[in-house]
Amino acid sequence: MPSSKVRSTPNLMASSSASQLPEASHSSSCYKDDEPVAVHQRPQQQCAPTNYKAPLIILGFSFLEGIAFNGVGINLILYLRTVLHGANSSNAANVASWGGTSYFTPLLGGLLADTYWGNYRTIFISTILYLLGMITVTSCAAIPSLKPPPCDVSSCQPATGAQMFVFFSGLYLIAFGSGGVRSALLPFGADQFNDGENRVEMRKKVSFFSMFYVCSMLGVLIAGTLVVWIQENIDWAVGFGIATLCMALASGGFLLGTPTYKLRMPTGSPMKSIIQVIVATFRKMHLEVPTDGNLLYEVDKNNSGQQRLAHTDEFRFLDKAATISDTETSNSHAHASWTLCTITQVEELKILLRMLPIWATCIVYSAACTQMNNTFIQQGSVMNTRIGSFSIPPASLSSFGVMCVMVWVFIYSKIIAPAVQRCSASGAGLSNLQRMGVGRFTMIISMTTAAIVETKRLQGVKNGQTMSIAWQLPQYFIISGSEVFNYITQLEFFYAQAPDTMRSICTSFALLSTALGNYLSSLIITFVSLVTASGGKPGWIPDDLNEGHLDYYFYSLAGMCAVNFCVYVVFARRYKLKRVI
Repeated sequence: MPSSKVRSTPNLMASSSASQLPEASHSSSCYKDDEPVAVHQRPQQQCAPTNYKAPLIILGFSFLEGIAFNGVGINLILYLRTVLHGANSSNAANVASWGGTSYFTPLLGGLLADTYWGNYRTIFISTILYLLGMITVTSCAAIPSLKPPPCDVSSCQPATGAQMFVFFSGLYLIAFGSGGVRSALLPFGADQFNDGENRVEMRKKVSFFSMFYVCSMLGVLIAGTLVVWIQENIDWAVGFGIATLCMALASGGFLLGTPTYKLRMPTGSPMKSIIQVIVATFRKMHLEVPTDGNLLYEVDKNNSGQQRLAHTDEFRFLDKAATISDTETSNSHAHASWTLCTITQVEELKILLRMLPIWATCIVYSAACTQMNNTFIQQGSVMNTRIGSFSIPPASLSSFGVMCVMVWVFIYSKIIAPAVQRCSASGAGLSNLQRMGVGRFTMIISMTTAAIVETKRLQGVKNGQTMSIAWQLPQYFIISGSEVFNYITQLEFFYAQAPDTMRSICTSFALLSTALGNYLSSLIITFVSLVTASGGKPGWIPDDLNEGHLDYYFYSLAGMCAVNFCVYVVFARRYKLKRVI
């Protein structure tokens, strides 16, 4: 994923905090079609039309942050080996641990954003940590005393414990800073658009999600080409310095845009509300749920500071938490939050339960998608890498995949979406669930294509022929289209369906599925290797792929994706969208 960039220093940002940070105490209600929508924002922007400067600033931040993070992360394992002189095994473990932390920290950032700080402050504080980490890593590459001397003919001195400590302190500051930014930046950008059923606004918000993903991919593309080339051919400090400068520019631009932002401030701990529903449900297990949903407890919408959700019949046992007992009926002051919850609180928990199976299928999808970064590259490494007069490194085809993502975004927005809208009776086009379904189905085609290419390649090896790496281009193009349909829509879906109080957390769960998908992919490869390499056989994925059957592995993944698609369809067809009163 997707997932997911005025020069400023940390001291400047700290000194500006008093004047730049908006107050959290202001709140207002905007009206659309006579229905109030709670929006916490600056007083001078109450009910103002969408200011499109704010989303543009967020898109620029995403682009620059993408360069910054990947400018450090893409080539990290090479820096650990060539500069810090670490062992291959420890380098791989360190990179995996840092990468895993980078994808898990958005959960912490999302919790802080939804409970205490709000998205703006979460981004602001996380950016300070981010910049400190980038400056530390760049300093380690630039200052001789913070790295071991270069290897000579006779010796290669590894980094000292102190040098490793300083460098990894910078890395983990980046991991925690990026986690806060990733959890809050996309919801913050989406919050800049007006709520309601205005078709124009809705289309612009959908376009924002697409452009956010494209900007992130552009950052990856530039980091993986220009910044990496500078690191390897000019100087590591210069490459890290460019990444740090990008993060400083993103931070400065974000602060300068403060007067244009709409803000949604947290209304309390969302997790506490969920736990209250569970506790109240168990306390009232003996009560019968009334058949009339209007008899369930809800606060007066005119006195409520947030959205009210419509009652649904799914998971009816949870309605016990909103069932009013005889004691609570006779004593209106006995309504305690741990024994009686509102319908809205109950429905928020129901939303999470409905989203859970959809989210689980995202993990399996991500496990297949991550093949682009490992087995696709391994497949390309045993093919003829020359296309015309150029030699194409197998790993560089991931850059081709990034360009394909942008092509697919254009194809969908200019061709597919308008055509579907003209053909549909309502004119609404594909829903989020339908688009994610298309992405999951397209992944089956991508894995099958990779398997067919590998089968043809192995047949050519038997005949003494080498297949051109250009035959991999279709599978990269198809998987890029799958990403556009799934990952972009996945971010939009989790944002739109999340309870108002949990938007950052739910967006973080979308990123978590990517991390878990990587772990699942590693587990699948390990399992396949153990099973197929027993009895002295080379297995499906041996060191020499010409002796293996990588095509069987791809066919297996295609089958797994097919099962995952069927499971997704079952839950997607039963899924009830969130309804706000």
